[in-house]
Amino acid sequence: MFATLAFASLMLMQQAPAAVSYEEAVRCAGLTQAASELEGGESDEGGKLYDAALYWSLTAIQAGTTAGRPGRTVDADQTRARIEAVRQLNADAPAARTALQRCLHRTPNLD
Repeated sequence: MFATLAFASLMLMQQAPAAVSYEEAVRCAGLTQAASELEGGESDEGGKLYDAALYWSLTAIQAGTTAGRPGRTVDADQTRARIEAVRQLNADAPAARTALQRCLHRTPNLD
């Protein structure tokens, strides 16, 4: 687990998207976490969503640190975003699906 997080952190530092706001990173973290949970990890798509969720979670942590937000706040913001995204994705909200695809498009290939 620690090795996976260390590797993901290294990848994040090397491939962080330019000019991602804290709010955008939290939104993408919530959407990808929710989609990953809903898909499950057994499929290829589930694996891609899990990687994206990890990437965006670390990006949100980095953006939160840069913005001076405490870790507890960043965690709580991501949790709220995930819960809201689960509701939206379960309701098949077009805006949430479009935002998820945008986040996935901006996720670097972590293979």
